[in-house]
Amino acid sequence: MDAINQLESTIFGLNRLARNLWWTWNQEAQDVFEELSPRVWRNLYHNAVAVLRELSDEELRVRLLDEEFNDRVRAVLRQFDDYIGASDTWAAEHASSLAKRPVAYFSAEFGFHETLPIAAGGLGVLAGDHAKSASDLGLGFVGISLFYREGYFQQAINAENWQTEYYSQLDPQNLPLEPVLDEDGKPMVCMVEIASEPVSFRVWVANVGRCPVYLLDANLPANQPHFRNLTQHVYGGDDSTRIMQELLLGAGGVRLLRQLCIEPSVYHMNEGHAAFLVLELMRELIANGTAFAEALAVVKQQCLFTTHTPVPAGHDRFSRELMDYAVRHFYKQLGVGAEELMGLGRVNLDDTGEPFCMTVLALKAARAANGVSELHGRVSREMWHALYPSDAADDVPIGHVTNGIHLAGWMKGPVRKFWRRKLEEAEPTANWTKEISRPEFWARIEDVSFVSDEELWALRYRLRRDLIEFARRRLQVQGQRSEPSDFIAFENLLNPDALTIGFARRFATYKRAPLVFDHFETLSGLVRDLQQPVQFVFAGKAHPRDDEGKRLIQQIIHLSQHTSLSDHLVFLENYDVHVARQMVSGCDIWLNTPRRPLEASGTSGMKAICHGCLNLSILDGWWREGYDGTNGFAIGGDAHPEDVVEQDRLDSENLYKVLSGEVIPCFYDRDEGGIPRAWISKIRRAMVTLTAKYDTARMVREYTNRYYLTK
Repeated sequence: MDAINQLESTIFGLNRLARNLWWTWNQEAQDVFEELSPRVWRNLYHNAVAVLRELSDEELRVRLLDEEFNDRVRAVLRQFDDYIGASDTWAAEHASSLAKRPVAYFSAEFGFHETLPIAAGGLGVLAGDHAKSASDLGLGFVGISLFYREGYFQQAINAENWQTEYYSQLDPQNLPLEPVLDEDGKPMVCMVEIASEPVSFRVWVANVGRCPVYLLDANLPANQPHFRNLTQHVYGGDDSTRIMQELLLGAGGVRLLRQLCIEPSVYHMNEGHAAFLVLELMRELIANGTAFAEALAVVKQQCLFTTHTPVPAGHDRFSRELMDYAVRHFYKQLGVGAEELMGLGRVNLDDTGEPFCMTVLALKAARAANGVSELHGRVSREMWHALYPSDAADDVPIGHVTNGIHLAGWMKGPVRKFWRRKLEEAEPTANWTKEISRPEFWARIEDVSFVSDEELWALRYRLRRDLIEFARRRLQVQGQRSEPSDFIAFENLLNPDALTIGFARRFATYKRAPLVFDHFETLSGLVRDLQQPVQFVFAGKAHPRDDEGKRLIQQIIHLSQHTSLSDHLVFLENYDVHVARQMVSGCDIWLNTPRRPLEASGTSGMKAICHGCLNLSILDGWWREGYDGTNGFAIGGDAHPEDVVEQDRLDSENLYKVLSGEVIPCFYDRDEGGIPRAWISKIRRAMVTLTAKYDTARMVREYTNRYYLTK
């Protein structure tokens, strides 16, 4: 290949790579895009597509004339091509049947990266990590979701410290998306019925390594305005909007798969939002002469369901009137009356006043169902016991697969480089991308000859410094919207030597964000101890209609500005994937205080482990399974009072007990060289016992072996 053709091939490869999310978990690829335009990379959410759009064709060609840079770019492109074309994957050996008939994974949201903000929180991030690990394993997998053209809301805090919301228009041309085209090279358009009217939608695809995730977009001129706005916001609007979004996702997603000629082996419903796919699958069978009951039985063999919600009020329920409006076309298509169809979503068939529940539909139409931790599985069996009255609660057919996180995607850049360097020093021929998810790699960390205490402590200082400087920059931007008299001396805010405790998640009341402030005077004394200082970094969003959650945010910001905790407590606004990555890497302790057993699984604490951040958590969700007494800290024991007031009181007392009696003394117990040996021992134990176990590679293998390949 001559030099000109090689240059054009490299430019083509870079543009192809920018529109595949593989670069979000490959450090060398990120380094290339950052070097091309550091400002755009920093300011536009680390967006590879935006970087390339910033450069003219001439500039990109000239930049690639630098031989050293060109060599690095071509090496990244070879890595990418080798990854996409690999035939020696785990799935090729263990799940080859899914290559031709893939898993169709339906989720109302997918959280991949800060570049593509179309997820509201943990459910979407879990779905995105599921897709990334499915790609790494070479699994036959396609995702189905919606393209929300204004995404999830952006958060700003006003002068009264009250959360306000605003939205930004997303332009697919500036995102790692590609249009799905028909045979004529035009945007593919599909149709689904909603409220007995035709609704057209086009489709975008997010290429997640080897796995496509299709995003349905109803914003087309052919649709009426209220249908065009179905894909405007994540979980936007009222129940009427919600039911129509879910019809588009479930029924529309099935129709898209048919138009793409994809025949799934299984339909995996990630939460009940997608359960209307059941009605569409039944409609197809009934149109070909299958009876209603038989169609349900056939569909049941094709469907799986994962529930994430341990609170009865958190499951979507729709009134008879709303069902009559939105899904009445299915009455005729399924050959049944309204009451019979309503019965698919009711626990008590004789109760005509019971609303239609999407979770009930999913449970009735799935061959298998699971919660997302062992305790959540138990809670779900109890919650839905009435659906299976002949079984004991323990025999209700809801199992569990504990969640994980996509380790390579969540690892901060300096940490990726640190662990890769340690691996290559010990074993120069080792394959980093394969080793990172293997328990054997993380087992090496117990060996001080592999990584010393001094190296781990130096890494922790670097990461804490990175977080503090990030927080100072972020808070300065926030402060520019305040009165000048409220300005903070940002450059002196937070202490790089202090024990840094992080709390970041959705501000729902059951997560009890302010629990740590219950005994305020005691906490103030701990925080302001000059010999053993403590500081807190908080972040998170409340749902736009959750005023109680907003009040919690307001309370914490007030404490950070007008009490003895000022300079030791900060709140970072507009929590997203990028802020999360800074916090899970830079904090020393990841605090989690849900009211047990309302944390179905939780995954944020899993993201902290590879960075050397330890968990301090209620024994709920995944931490109840992961904690072994040596690898972090537990608040209370493996039980809880039924009375929530008593539970809050006990948990608050236990939190102070472990914070003052275990966490702080351990962190500040230093040898003559200033190294906290016992603390670092806990870091090692956390990495050895938890990192690989709570990677989505394990989770996806478990789903595959237990559910995808088993009927």
